[in-house]
Amino acid sequence: MTTTLSTEPGLAPFSIAGKSFNSRLLVGTGKYPTMESMEAALDASGADIITVAVRRERLFNDQGKSLLEYIDLDRYTILPNTAGCFSAEDAIRVSRLGRDLLEQLDNPGANWVKLEVLGDKKTLLPDPVGTIEAVKELTADGFNVLCYSSDDPITALRIKEAGATAVMPAGSPIGSGQGVLNHNNIVLCLDLLKENDPTYPVIVDAGVGSASDVAVAMELGADAVLLNTAIAHAQDPIMMAHAMRKACEAGHQSYQAGRIPKKRYATASSPMEGTITYIPGE
Repeated sequence: MTTTLSTEPGLAPFSIAGKSFNSRLLVGTGKYPTMESMEAALDASGADIITVAVRRERLFNDQGKSLLEYIDLDRYTILPNTAGCFSAEDAIRVSRLGRDLLEQLDNPGANWVKLEVLGDKKTLLPDPVGTIEAVKELTADGFNVLCYSSDDPITALRIKEAGATAVMPAGSPIGSGQGVLNHNNIVLCLDLLKENDPTYPVIVDAGVGSASDVAVAMELGADAVLLNTAIAHAQDPIMMAHAMRKACEAGHQSYQAGRIPKKRYATASSPMEGTITYIPGE
């Protein structure tokens, strides 16, 4: 008898703003030791979407090297972000600046923005009032807003209702490397945001430190994970980018496969019926 093994299932495409992507890992371009290491790490990650901080990123560094020389604009969709903005007004201005730059480059991310309206410089947690204000104005201005949020489910829902294309609840504070601290809140966000539209994109953003953190986020049911520091500040960014790519794929497949329920007591792997019984004296 010949047994045919099924081939490994591929990663289902990820759709956002009417576009389909093969990778569910979104990565940033900041904090790398060199432009060359950034370029290699982006490639190793397999990402289709990469973020660029419009306010913080200099197009030329102190050595005269341009960030754009190390990014394949035909390969990647650029997602401008408003990192470093602490008011709705500032975030809106930076979003429009990013759009102007990408329109000149003819990149499909020109009308996209990863919106961050931060509350303070110590925690880098989002300002919910300023965030919702910015979402409303940017959406009215034709942007596809991928919005950074806390893991509070009601705040996340209000952001969606304000018009966000995707909501991106934080696993933990930006750059902290603590991973997904509150699994239950992420699941509640997913439940509320997808209640009437299972295809609505929910992306875990911020706080990832290791590949296992990415796998956890995906196993909870997130559509994708966005990260930067965990790769850029790793001792070997390229190897870490490979690890994050594999973890994203494994976590998504694990969620799709359907885990077994958790039980209080043990359950034998093999059936007890029909086992050989020893009878003394025989």
